[in-house]
Amino acid sequence: MIKVLLADDHSIVRAGLARIIVESGDMEVMAEAADGRETIDLVQKKVPDVVVLDISMPGLDGLEVADRLLSLHPGLPIIILTMHEEEQYVLRAVEIGVMGYVTKRSAPEQLVAAIRKVYGGSRYLSDEAVEMLALRMASGSQGQSPLDSLSTRELQVLRQLALGQTNREIAASYHISVKTVDTYRFRLLKKLNLRNNAELSLFAIQNHLIEP
Repeated sequence: MIKVLLADDHSIVRAGLARIIVESGDMEVMAEAADGRETIDLVQKKVPDVVVLDISMPGLDGLEVADRLLSLHPGLPIIILTMHEEEQYVLRAVEIGVMGYVTKRSAPEQLVAAIRKVYGGSRYLSDEAVEMLALRMASGSQGQSPLDSLSTRELQVLRQLALGQTNREIAASYHISVKTVDTYRFRLLKKLNLRNNAELSLFAIQNHLIEP
């Protein structure tokens, strides 16, 4: 049996994923985590065969967790399972060394296939992820993207601001303080040479972080 650790901050989502995994017949969910730090602790204690991580979690996000886990356990098969299809997330996951990237709108069979494939030592990218990487490679000749200078959390806050969420709403989503969100917003404006939220929104649309 392939021992899988599930990490997602929504218990209903975890329950659905666990059912899909168990019904495969050759896998079991040996542990579940609701945030990044719990994920790291459980991996240390349980030593799963495969870790399935969401990106948007409280505290440490999925990519930060993946980076730390691979530092502690080089070669650990990790799959990012997320709603984010933006090329920056896919690219960063691959650069970190994540073995799989599956979007939540993919068919359930893709997750099962991804677990089996990364467990066997191969990489698995969903069709959406492959398309995003292809688009990035096609535009590579145009030079470095301004998004490359942003941290994963800055990228997330940028997207939420562009969607019209308030600093308080963003703080609640990521379990951080409003002051911390203010700091991220200030960094974003400075790094991207923008003046206000309206320009942040336009920038996000132009860089395909949100739909117009």
